[in-house]
Formats: sequence, C-alpha cells, structure tokens
Amino acid sequence: MTTHALPRLAILLALVSAALAASAGAARAQAAVRLEGSCSRLVIAGQDLSGACAGTLMNTVARTRTSFDFAARDGQTLSFSGTGSQQERTEETDPLQPINLVIPGRKTPEGVVQNPVLAVGACRFTNPEPGKTEIACEANSAEKGAFAATFLTETRPAPGAPKP
Repeated sequence: MTTHALPRLAILLALVSAALAASAGAARAQAAVRLEGSCSRLVIAGQDLSGACAGTLMNTVARTRTSFDFAARDGQTLSFSGTGSQQERTEETDPLQPINLVIPGRKTPEGVVQNPVLAVGACRFTNPEPGKTEIACEANSAEKGAFAATFLTETRPAPGAPKP
C-alpha cells in the first residue's frame, strides 16, 4: 500500500463507520403512538374482557419489535408483539404484522406484573387515513389459549395538514 492510499483508506473507514453507526441508531429508534377510539373485543388467555376494554390503544416500536398494547378498565393489559421487519401486506391498504409474543399484564399493589407468552398470530390494520382505522389482533398459545383484541379509532389529519 502506498502512502497516497492511506488518506483514502482513512476516509473510506470513516464513511463506513458513520454508516454503521447511523444504521445501528435507526435500529434502536423508539416511537410510541397513543390512539383513542373504541375497543370492541378483548380476550386474554381465553377470558372475554370485551365489556371492560378501555378506549385507548398504544402502538410502540422499539428496536426491531412492534407492539399493539390494549388495556381493560380493571387494570389488565395485553400486548401483541412481533418483529416489525416481517410485516406483510395482505392488500394494498392492509398491513399484516406477524405476532410471536403476547404479554398479558395486571396491576397489583406492588406494580405491574407481566407474563410474556410465546404465541402465533397476527395484527391486521388499515393505513391511517382520514376516517376510521381498525386494528385487529389474534394469537394462540399452546400454554395459555386464545388472545384477541379489536380497536376502532377515528383518524384525523394532523393540525395544519392540507385538506384532501
């Protein structure tokens, strides 16, 4: 290697390092969105809690995982979680998120107790556009049985967004 090639090698290594750091940062990016609307179905380990389902839903992206988090008014929670990169499209407007983990939780005097369970299923949702958006999740576990939730939200354009 000549001495003329050393500066080019240093620049190349700096660019590769910067690209790797940027991609690692993107992989660790976190985001959470709280949606309000109506929950019409909530089943935790085969127990139907639809009548107690709360009117909020959290969609969280952390590292490589995406989750949809539902809650009941009695303090129980249910999170459907899967690897975001495995998301598919069933139709042009209906993404499908494969689920491989459900996390039922319950508030106790000591705090929130969560019990992750391996499960197989999916969450289906329509792209958020002005109008109603439905998020429907179903998963089954050999250990704990059926898990399901359905949530309907009103979507609105962001403040200041142009009218369609």
